[in-house]
Amino acid sequence: MSFDQRRISLLAAFSLLLFLITASTYGSLGVVLPVMIGELNWSFEKAFLGFSVLGVFTGASSWLPAILIRRIGVRSTLLAGAGVLALGLLGFAGADSIARYYVGAALCGVGFQMAALIPGTHVLSALYRQRALPFGIYFTFGSLGGAAGPLMALWILGVTDGDWRLYWQIQAGLAALIGGVCAAMVGGSRWLAAAAHAVDAEVEQAARAAPAHPRVYRTAREWTVAAAVRTPQFYILVAAYFTHLLAGVTVASLSVAHLTEIGVAAGVAAVAAGALAAKMLSLEALMQTLARLGGGLLGDRVDPKWLLVLAQAMLVAGLLALAGASSAPLMLLYAIGTGVGFGLTVLAVTMLLLNYYGRRSNLELFSLTCLVGAVSAAGPFIGGAMRDRLGSFAPTFQMFAAVIAVVCVAVLLMRPPTAPVGMADVTD
Repeated sequence: MSFDQRRISLLAAFSLLLFLITASTYGSLGVVLPVMIGELNWSFEKAFLGFSVLGVFTGASSWLPAILIRRIGVRSTLLAGAGVLALGLLGFAGADSIARYYVGAALCGVGFQMAALIPGTHVLSALYRQRALPFGIYFTFGSLGGAAGPLMALWILGVTDGDWRLYWQIQAGLAALIGGVCAAMVGGSRWLAAAAHAVDAEVEQAARAAPAHPRVYRTAREWTVAAAVRTPQFYILVAAYFTHLLAGVTVASLSVAHLTEIGVAAGVAAVAAGALAAKMLSLEALMQTLARLGGGLLGDRVDPKWLLVLAQAMLVAGLLALAGASSAPLMLLYAIGTGVGFGLTVLAVTMLLLNYYGRRSNLELFSLTCLVGAVSAAGPFIGGAMRDRLGSFAPTFQMFAAVIAVVCVAVLLMRPPTAPVGMADVTD
């Protein structure tokens, strides 16, 4: 198999794996959970705490894949990640107590990080010099997994008479199978290192041949982790990644309740208001998909900084529209704004980390960036607390919009970091 065929095959394999992981965890848990609650007689409070457990362990374990990849390689890390994810899904399948369910959620969070974004972006950045389109395709499949997960769960529950244990067993088997296939296709560390070295040489040559003020900035140096984390640009990118996760998890968990309350207050039946709110979530998922694909097509032609400015501005507009979404235009603005903003931010941040600091330390830098996912899981809790005290979810969306607006201004003013004297070339 030629190099081009192999890297295309790996892009397809990693995209399929991300699709499955997203669909089987965040995409379908909310659909299957009410069936589990009805059979096991759990309270909604305890059951939905599993979402927070899943989110916290996904974010907090982001340091683990970087360490494992450096020590045992991508292939072994993927195999271990697929195994941990499968165990977590089997924990859901055998959940006869709330504690076992929480353990399953924790294992799914750790397995998600070990098999999804961090190893995926690490491998793809080593295989492609022009990275925007492959990253766009990869992240697009993640969005499609989020959209397909509920449909997958409903279909399997429908044909099995609501057998949620079988559903989780099927997902566990698919995770182990596709994760194993993906790991086998990656091959050994020696081949990947050789491919990465060749790509690094192309990146350095292109960066040195670029004009003084190129449309898309790419460093010709390889930054160390210590040097990168001393730059303000790194923390601006971390803040942008944090705010998109904060907005995403808050909108996903609170928007239906908020829009239903607004609809009922305006005299719309609760069922109709809830159905309309669910449709807006579906539209938001579609906009995420389109934004990531569009960003992939533009990311090597337009500096990802401007994509990130657009993404953050769209998040601000979407959250403000959601806060007062009493009309169809505002509801459309909410769905389009939050969908485009969420979908485009992760792509833009991933590209900027590579463009600003190079590839060799990107594994650690991206892992550090993903750590903020654990903190963003507090968004729904903050929203619920403010709702209890202020009588509405709107102040939460307005407060988060203000925070994102500050980050948007910081991104707008951001310039590429200046490499310290004596830093190595890309191919050194």
